[in-house]
Amino acid sequence: MDVSLIICTRNRGEKLMPCFKALARLKPVGAMECVIVDNASTDRTRAEIEAFAATAPFPVRYVYEPVAGLSSARNAGLAHSSGALVVFTDDDCYIEPDFLEQAKKLFSDPRLGYASGRVRLYDPSDYPVTINESCEPVVIPPRSYVRPGAVKGANMVFRRSVLDEIGHFDVDFGSGSYFAAEDCDAAGKASLHGYEGRYAPELVVWHHHGRKGADVEKLHKSYDIGRGAYHMKLLMQGRGFRPRLQGWIEFPRRILHRPRSLLWEMAGALGFVALQLSGRSRQAKAMSRE
Repeated sequence: MDVSLIICTRNRGEKLMPCFKALARLKPVGAMECVIVDNASTDRTRAEIEAFAATAPFPVRYVYEPVAGLSSARNAGLAHSSGALVVFTDDDCYIEPDFLEQAKKLFSDPRLGYASGRVRLYDPSDYPVTINESCEPVVIPPRSYVRPGAVKGANMVFRRSVLDEIGHFDVDFGSGSYFAAEDCDAAGKASLHGYEGRYAPELVVWHHHGRKGADVEKLHKSYDIGRGAYHMKLLMQGRGFRPRLQGWIEFPRRILHRPRSLLWEMAGALGFVALQLSGRSRQAKAMSRE
């Protein structure tokens, strides 16, 4: 199998059709598959996925993951897929028809281990968050710091061999678990293992997230907490001084824009420490079972 496209969803059965319509327009790229992970939904999600699978122009596999959490769902998708190249997007995103074609072309470079691309705002009335509209390519050198936001989970591609080497996604991170930032955590691990990453603007998805008001501040808070946890994880691994120094250099600009950012980031850092000491870490339990 050349390419596996993995999408995780939870209780969005009535809103999946636009995502599926975009998938149906994808240009074929040899042997490919789409794995859609139902993360413990209680609505019509399974029926909608199976209806799409019956008419899709490529193989679609339904996978049920009972443990809530985006990283658990993504790991389930990995376990039930076989593509050498693994593409991740979200159930509220519309992928461009040439995405897989562009991804295969990009990963013809053997140095590349992971990549992210443009996440464009689909609805102009939505708040401009969780997007990256930059048209400038960026290289993330091996063993360098991957800053939060450099890799977007709505648009990321990994070599399967790299994900296998880094131990897949940390289940303490990601929506539905303790902290956000599962995307940059995975990319950060790949970087520390010696793989080059890139921001490639030719990889395009459109994000239809629907956030317009009070829920935006809640999202920022979640990202701040996740950022703090991510940096504390690096620090506890003995890899965190330079990232924190870089974060401090960037901090004055952030604190002027959102004064509470530091407090939530500190809460995330302390929360990560507490999680490790409490014995409640999902990741530690998962690793102990292996």
